[in-house]
Amino acid sequence: MENKIICQSCGMPLDTEAVKGTEKNGLKSNEYCKYCYEDGVFKNPKMKLEDMENNVKNQMKKLELHEYAIQKAVNILPALKRWKNN
Repeated sequence: MENKIICQSCGMPLDTEAVKGTEKNGLKSNEYCKYCYEDGVFKNPKMKLEDMENNVKNQMKKLELHEYAIQKAVNILPALKRWKNN
């Protein structure tokens, strides 16, 4: 199985520089996407895991992805860096 780099907040694949968030120094983040992270901080710092789960479900449904893929994506969220110790 391929080892893809994914956002450690939402699980989105970080497969291009264009989708990577930015650090305070302007460099691209290798851990977070542009939808979650900008200028070294989370765009929604008060977001809870449950909110992210709902967000991921809604975004994936808009893309008309299969329910299995959606559930699989939601299931990995608690293991991601942002949520692991919460």
